Amino acid sequence: MFGVQFITHHTDTITYLDSVRIALEGGCRWIQLRMKEASDTQAEEVARQALALCRAAGAVFIIDDRVELAGRLHADGVHLGKADMPVREARRLLGPGFRIGGTANTFEDIERAAAAGADYIGLGPFRFTQTKRNLSPILGLEGYREIFTRCRAAGITLPVVAIGGITAADIAQILATGATGIALSGALLGAADPAEETRKIVDILKQHKS
Repeated sequence: MFGVQFITHHTDTITYLDSVRIALEGGCRWIQLRMKEASDTQAEEVARQALALCRAAGAVFIIDDRVELAGRLHADGVHLGKADMPVREARRLLGPGFRIGGTANTFEDIERAAAAGADYIGLGPFRFTQTKRNLSPILGLEGYREIFTRCRAAGITLPVVAIGGITAADIAQILATGATGIALSGALLGAADPAEETRKIVDILKQHKS
């Protein structure tokens, strides 16, 4: 599963559901539906359609924050920000079959999420990004290296996905720090050909994993 995770976004011409279609067309097989500003009704409508698209493509479908919706729709999992439901509580509600991701900005965040039973970590931001409000301190390559060094020393082996303003040119250096994969949003939708950009990035990850 760990390679490229696409986090849904929208533009003036691309809807949340369109963004899912584009990522799947480009070969991404790990989708996170993130609709922070949407109502529960709007989010459920898009989630049902996105889930169907992911099932047809054989892609993993994760819902951001909305634990109850993820359980009710039988999504593959949920991703929880630092201000969302605690990982331990989500695990209690969803059970062992769901993938639960936790957001981290520090080693201590990772340590807590690992102890609470998270399946993977989204670590960032790598650099400034306009797709997320209330941005945590920027980590950069040095921040990633320091955090992964501490993880290894503590014996924490959770998969960690880098996130935050990442482009294709950053991937090799980020993976070299110890990241398992990357998460992208605006970098794909802002490209001249979003599906082709997705294809390119998926291929880069495959080459580094081989």
